[in-house]
Amino acid sequence: MVDPLAIAGNLDAVRSRIAAACGAALREPQRVTLVAVSKTQSTEAVEAALLAGQRSFGENRVAEAQAKYPALKARFPDLRLHLIGPLQTNKVKDAVALADVIETVDRPRLAEALAKEMARQNRALDCFIEVNIGAEPQKAGIAPEAADDFIAACRTRWALRVVGLMCIPPAGRDPAPYFAALAALARRNGLAGLSMGMSADFETAIACGATHVRVGTAIFGARG
Repeated sequence: MVDPLAIAGNLDAVRSRIAAACGAALREPQRVTLVAVSKTQSTEAVEAALLAGQRSFGENRVAEAQAKYPALKARFPDLRLHLIGPLQTNKVKDAVALADVIETVDRPRLAEALAKEMARQNRALDCFIEVNIGAEPQKAGIAPEAADDFIAACRTRWALRVVGLMCIPPAGRDPAPYFAALAALARRNGLAGLSMGMSADFETAIACGATHVRVGTAIFGARG
């Protein structure tokens, strides 16, 4: 059962925490975008967040996003949908048609497929390069040592609109060194965007320079 008042209250609390973290880091809160992660949440829960003023949302799976977002986008034209989960090349056509931001560009084959499909649909989506910042074999993302060349190729060879980097640090470890490493990689490549930090660690991410934080549980509660 969706409780719109609870979701609105949770959003206010998260926004207050973002503002406090920005204040501590001497940063402006408006420079941090809250991406509400709505994977496995109902359309009604997303609608409650929209009615509370939230406009950026994150989904992991294209099929789930297709079931929820076309009708919501028709009602809320300023809604921005971020795809934040691993993207298979056979889902690129649907992803480009529906999403506004692709946060998980992590391999040449996907970059090439996205470039071709964006050209075909005449849509230029913002893209983040996902970096496997902890070099974990079970996780997606370009290896840190290969990231510079891959970023350059995405910009020049495939002409993607690369706006930043994204990462998920290793679980159970202090995320700060990993966030700092991603920030350094972004600076080296002249990228302003940093999508890092989730419900448990977004304040640390903001201290390290995050421009986008991906928060689900702290807004919607446990996943449905």
